[in-house]
Amino acid sequence: MLKIIADNKIPFLEGVLESKADIVYKTGAETTPELVKNADALITRTRTKCNAHLLKGSNVKTIATATIGYDHIDTQFCAAHNITWNNSPGCNAGSVKQYIASALATLSLATGQSLKGKTIGIVGVGNVGSKVSDLAKGIGMKVLLNDPPRAKKEGAAAFVSLKEIQEKADVITFHVPFQREGVYKTHHLADNAFLAACKKDVVIMNSSRGEVINNADLLNQINTGHISNAVIDVWEEEPAINLNLLNKVLIGTSHIAGYSVDGKANGTAQSVNNISKYFNLGLDNWYPEALPQPKQPVIELDAAAHSFDDLWIKAVLHTYPINIDDELLKTKPEDFEQHRGNYMMRREFQAYTIRLKNGNADIIDCLKSIGFINVIKE
Repeated sequence: MLKIIADNKIPFLEGVLESKADIVYKTGAETTPELVKNADALITRTRTKCNAHLLKGSNVKTIATATIGYDHIDTQFCAAHNITWNNSPGCNAGSVKQYIASALATLSLATGQSLKGKTIGIVGVGNVGSKVSDLAKGIGMKVLLNDPPRAKKEGAAAFVSLKEIQEKADVITFHVPFQREGVYKTHHLADNAFLAACKKDVVIMNSSRGEVINNADLLNQINTGHISNAVIDVWEEEPAINLNLLNKVLIGTSHIAGYSVDGKANGTAQSVNNISKYFNLGLDNWYPEALPQPKQPVIELDAAAHSFDDLWIKAVLHTYPINIDDELLKTKPEDFEQHRGNYMMRREFQAYTIRLKNGNADIIDCLKSIGFINVIKE
C-alpha cells in the first residue's frame, strides 16, 4: 500500500488520505531518514529539511510542502534522484496581507500618524506583494514596487529600483523568496549598507525569510536611530532568535504571518491535490469542507462618527489584534516553536461582514481593496 509521511502540524489533513494510503503523522524533528526510507511521499512544512541526509537511499518519489517557500527542499538532489516536488504558491498570501494590515494599523496608532499619503516600498511583488500593494492603495498609501525578475520579464514600467525605494519609502516591506546565491540573491539583501542608505526614520518589515535581513545590522541601525521602527516575523537562526533585536522592534512575532486558518487550509488542499495527481488518487480538487467561523464575524462601523483611518484600523484589528502575538513572543521567546505549533484560530478578512452606517461608495471600495469583500451599507 502507498506509504506517506506527513507533518502532524498540518491542519485538516487527518482522515483525508487514510483510505488511499498508509499515512503516518510525525513532527518535523521525528521525520528521520529511518522513518522515510520506505515512504513513497512526504507532506511537509519548512521545518523538515528535505535534503540528502533525509532522502538518500529512500523510496520517496514525490514531496508536497504546504508552504509557499521551498528553500527547505534540496531541489538539485531531488532532480538528480527523480524525486518530484511541489510547493503551495499563494496559499497564505491573504494571511500575510492581513498580518501587514494589522502591523500598519498598529504602527499608525503607535506613532499617532495617518499612513495616508505615506510611501510604502514593496520588495518582491508575487502573490503576497501584489496583495500588499492592493492593501496599501486601499488605505491611501503611495506604492513603489521592486521585483527585478518580473521587471525583466514584463518590462520595467511598473517597477522601481531598490535605490528609489531607499530614497523615498517611509515603510519598506520584504516579500521575496530566499535565494542564497545568483543574480537575484536575497540573502542579506538588507544589510548595513542597504539600511543606512534608506530614508531616515524608515520602518522595516519582514515576513518573507529571516535571512533576507541581516539581523545584527538591523539592530545596529535601530540603535543608531536611523530606523524608527521594525516589524519582524521571520528571523535568522530560528528559533534561537536575536533577543536584543526582539526587544527593540515595534512588533516581533514567531513566523506566523501566514498562519491564518484560511492560509493553512489552502496549503493543505494544494498538498493533497498534488499528491493525488501524482498517484491518481481521485482527490485532485479536494478542499476542507468547513472552516471554523470567527467568534465575532460582524464588524459594526459608522462613517459619520469616525475618520476613514479610524474605520479601517478598527476593522483590521477586529479580525487580527497583532499585539497578542507580539506580547506572546516577547514574554516567552523560548517558546518560539510552541507559539507556531499551537497558533490561535485566525480567519482572514473575507470571513467577516462589515455593517457600514453613513458610508459612501469610496469608503466601501477602500474597504474592499483591503480585503473586506462583504460590506453591507446600512
